[in-house]
Amino acid sequence: MSQEYHVTSLVIHAAPKAISQVETQVRALTGAEIHAVTDAGKFVITLEGETQKSILDNVEAINAIEGVLNSSLIYHQVDEAEQAADIH
Repeated sequence: MSQEYHVTSLVIHAAPKAISQVETQVRALTGAEIHAVTDAGKFVITLEGETQKSILDNVEAINAIEGVLNSSLIYHQVDEAEQAADIH
């Protein structure tokens, strides 16, 4: 069975008073990267991982962070790990 590499992008909406806390907790997740944060509490992030489960676990962890109002999946891509290594 070949190894997979998953990349997902999300938009998160957090309460403005919780931006700092949400940012800290998202940055602590393995494979998470924050690309933009607005003063209104909108985050653009990507999640990377070797399995769909690792991505879903991170999405669930994000949704459980106090101050996160919602998250929206924008994009999900699955590649074989060998192809992903060539890209990165």
